[in-house]
Amino acid sequence: MEDKQPDNAPGQALLTFGKTFGRAGGRPLSTRQKGFFADLYPRIEIPIAPANSLDPSTLFDHDPAEIWFEIGFGGGEHLTGQAQRHPQIGSIGVEPFAEGVGKALTQISELELTNVRLNRGDARDVLLGLKDETLDRIFIMFPDPWPKTRHHKRRIVQHDSVALFVSKLKPGGRLRFATDVMHYADWALERFCANDRLDWTATAADDWRIPPQDHVTTRYQTKNLGDCKPVYFDFIRL
Repeated sequence: MEDKQPDNAPGQALLTFGKTFGRAGGRPLSTRQKGFFADLYPRIEIPIAPANSLDPSTLFDHDPAEIWFEIGFGGGEHLTGQAQRHPQIGSIGVEPFAEGVGKALTQISELELTNVRLNRGDARDVLLGLKDETLDRIFIMFPDPWPKTRHHKRRIVQHDSVALFVSKLKPGGRLRFATDVMHYADWALERFCANDRLDWTATAADDWRIPPQDHVTTRYQTKNLGDCKPVYFDFIRL
């Protein structure tokens, strides 16, 4: 595949693959969140399955039209927002941060969502257990940028992890990455474009500068904590 880079596209950077580390601590859970962890979470928890063995459609009570997978869903607003908009879809979210999972459980309960499944852990462990070519979409929305150079190996986007993402997408499936950190945008774009089974859909700068029509804005995004305006990279799995 010839790498496509529209006008004003971020540059490129190259470092080596390493383990991604999740920050699993944080504020203590509220009493209500502890209740959801005790009652709701076990009913919608995604198991860690042997490699390439789990059909994700079997996780849901309905027959989902598509399966969407969000890596590191933070407070769960994008995950649950998409699930609410698309009740016919089976939505999977994985997040190591207990407070984030607690917030997502609260939203799932309040919105009475039945099409969401969660795992508190490393998304790669869950992905490894899924059968290949079973996902229709993967979202990586504003992941931890690990800004210090010595921590870049902890970023979720690495050459090896991109290969894993691609193996789980169906042909024609889509992957979206968003960040508001310029160096991470450069880093991620280089790694996505290096995979010859992904095709970057952008043809002009506005394609990555303007939020996609189906984007769900989160409270984190509105805080403008990054060093650049958000960018959105959409890819199709060939």
